[in-house]
Amino acid sequence: MIRFEIGVADLAASRFAFSPLDETVMAIRLLAEPGKSAVNAPWVRWAQAELAGRPQPLGRVWPLLINGLPYYPEFLIPAPAVRCPAFDTELDRLRATPAESVRASLGRVFGGVTWPASAVELAERPGPCLAEIAAELAGFHDRLIAPHWQRMHAVLDADVAYRGGQLADGGARALLRDLHSDLHWDEGVLTISEPDSRFYEVVLGPDGVVIMPSVFAWPDVSVRKQTSTQTTLHYPARGAATVWYAGDGAGGGAPEPGGAATAELLGTVRARLLSALRSPATTTALARALGVTPGAVSQHLSVLHRAGLADRTRVGRTVLYQATDLGLALLDPPRRQPRAAAG
Repeated sequence: MIRFEIGVADLAASRFAFSPLDETVMAIRLLAEPGKSAVNAPWVRWAQAELAGRPQPLGRVWPLLINGLPYYPEFLIPAPAVRCPAFDTELDRLRATPAESVRASLGRVFGGVTWPASAVELAERPGPCLAEIAAELAGFHDRLIAPHWQRMHAVLDADVAYRGGQLADGGARALLRDLHSDLHWDEGVLTISEPDSRFYEVVLGPDGVVIMPSVFAWPDVSVRKQTSTQTTLHYPARGAATVWYAGDGAGGGAPEPGGAATAELLGTVRARLLSALRSPATTTALARALGVTPGAVSQHLSVLHRAGLADRTRVGRTVLYQATDLGLALLDPPRRQPRAAAG
């Protein structure tokens, strides 16, 4: 079990954020255990096919992340400073990690085992090695995450908006209780149930907890045991599977209609649009996916919204649309059971 106390000041400073660097690191770890996340299996198959002909260089990063231990160096994913930082900004923070923080983190992770050569050299030459690590992560992100980031961003944004509603409706207790079945909140103490029989006490970083929805972390909830930045708590984002739902093996193509009957009822464009709304999306993203103008998409969305088939949520300056339960039922109607013959 993992346990940590969150006082009033820590709770008041806690916030939500998500991170392209975080998803990049989680994706690399998933490739080492490709069967771990059924939700992300379409991306795994796509990435494996992509890498089969031309492997991605990860000589510095891979031994740090895939080390046979429960943990990896926390400085590889600094706690996001804002709701969703730019990927380049996060790499700048990674490259700027103080040498003492690098060595302390490596000591916590590899202290009781033989250090991989990558960790030894990193401890000896933090500056140059961090630059090479950042370059490897950038190459992996550009090739295997960036093509899907717009859909991932929409799902993560929608999750954060949903959690804000939970906080408004039921307070922190209701919010934390709903994040994950292994996460428990009682009298200012958060605990995470784990198959590991050992007990861990988390040393909180400064200024509250950054609560982070993730696509590639599915299905686990996790927290950093100790960190030089703010403590981060990862949990699976709602609707993570919808990122890969439509189109090719990694969810990258235009969405298909929800069936002939749905297309006949709504028209082909609105049926395709509703199918795309299995995952949260903006008007611009939908227009690009369907190959129609944003103005036309906006008109169709208004009709779907008035009919109760699509919801809309404002996140800052962005409006996200998503199919309602009624819309999803129209796309995937329950199969009728054959009527038993009388006799």
